[in-house]
Amino acid sequence: MQTRTIAYLRVSTDKQADHGVSLEAQEEKIRAYASLYDLELVEIITDAGVSASKLDRPGLNKALGMLKAQEADGLLVVKLDRLTRSVVDLGSLVRDYFGERGSALMSVSENIDTRSAAGRLVLNVLASVSQWEREAIAERTKAAMEFKKSKGEFTGGPRAPYGYRLADDGIHLEEDDMEQQVLAEVRLLRASGLSLRKIAKILAAKGFKTRKDTQFSANQIRRWAA
Repeated sequence: MQTRTIAYLRVSTDKQADHGVSLEAQEEKIRAYASLYDLELVEIITDAGVSASKLDRPGLNKALGMLKAQEADGLLVVKLDRLTRSVVDLGSLVRDYFGERGSALMSVSENIDTRSAAGRLVLNVLASVSQWEREAIAERTKAAMEFKKSKGEFTGGPRAPYGYRLADDGIHLEEDDMEQQVLAEVRLLRASGLSLRKIAKILAAKGFKTRKDTQFSANQIRRWAA
């Protein structure tokens, strides 16, 4: 029984006439491969002038949607980098579409065909590499953020943490006198044994308000009193 297959072609804007990856060259290789391995080409979908830097592409979205709707059994590309250049994104695709019970993924150049045990092994190795890269990126990011914190630099987020403001250099944090006064008041009142709600009422009575000009909640005070 023939495998119903979608062929996916892609060229980026600056690669329209690149050797071996032009749309015409890709289609020629796709048709030859489909004929050799007895694949039924359901549709040939193209993303012309689109980068592989992200997965949100019109043609790719259509192809993946057809796989989800079971309008085809597999996806065929000339080379995996036509699908994505990111091992992290490839790992996501494997997880969501080409896993053990998903659709088949075939690549002409890498000789990958997940309909076979060998093809699934290769793809699993690539997926494992993508998982490793995700974890490595997370570790590097965490280390970088910790280093920035140790230097007193702002590490992102919509606003500086309460009690601080972004300095004029746009990198370092500096204390906000009014907010530091609120924090000191909270810690003093909490140390005296008052409840969170009682502290909130006292702050309101003294005219202290949040950045949004509202009264402080017990949850906010809990974070600062710890």
